Amino acid sequence: MNIELGLLTGNDKGAINEGCPSLTPYLLEGKGPYPVVIVYPGGGYGNRADHEGEPVARWLNELGVSAFVLNYRVAPFKYPDPHDDATRAIRTVRARADEWKLDPDRVGILGFSAGGHLASSSGTHYDRGNPAAEDPIERVSSRPDLIILCYPVITMGDYTHEGSRTNLFGDNPSPELIDAYSNENQVTSDTPPTFLWHTADDGAVHAENSLRFASALIRHGVSCELHLFESGRHGLGLAADHEGVRVWSELCEAWLKARHFIRTS
Repeated sequence: MNIELGLLTGNDKGAINEGCPSLTPYLLEGKGPYPVVIVYPGGGYGNRADHEGEPVARWLNELGVSAFVLNYRVAPFKYPDPHDDATRAIRTVRARADEWKLDPDRVGILGFSAGGHLASSSGTHYDRGNPAAEDPIERVSSRPDLIILCYPVITMGDYTHEGSRTNLFGDNPSPELIDAYSNENQVTSDTPPTFLWHTADDGAVHAENSLRFASALIRHGVSCELHLFESGRHGLGLAADHEGVRVWSELCEAWLKARHFIRTS
């Protein structure tokens, strides 16, 4: 059963948005509290790729991580709707951590492609909550504790993915909006630690996106790990059928353990 996020639904704007925004839970059974990762599938802000949703959540479960897949609104919905959905999802998971046997201090996000843009937006456009809010969920921080970015769209300027930008902002976004959501420009020393991977010959989302974000993280002293693989098509997901790239999941697991997000004892 999906968990509604208490925002306006998209049932009147196409089947792809039916029941959105919501979270699909993949919760571990047991005592907990467990770390948790919210998964943002890609799809150019016009769709949500199935292979970047449930299979990824199941992989996280195998690592001892509870997971949710975020069913965020896509076109014809535009900014700020997807960002509002992602922000609300992080607050909701943290606010209901006890109910779901989760650790509110180990809330990560993982995004693919345009979902990577949404995740990098969550990691650079957050707040600590509004203590005066009537809604208790809005009192909770929307800052993720770490970010995982898989062949992400990062910039809205040069090297952007044009389809994602158009679906998110329309045909004529303002220069101010382009700058605000070129997320390499929004990194600070408080941006969460980040794991990134990309392929050098990605034909849809240029690897420059990951390189720029990693460079900004390094300049601001934020812990990060970047893997640039020689070759591989865009949209590989877990890359189970690609011998050269599928190792990314093992590298990510090691990074999560090194950060003590996954506890080994």
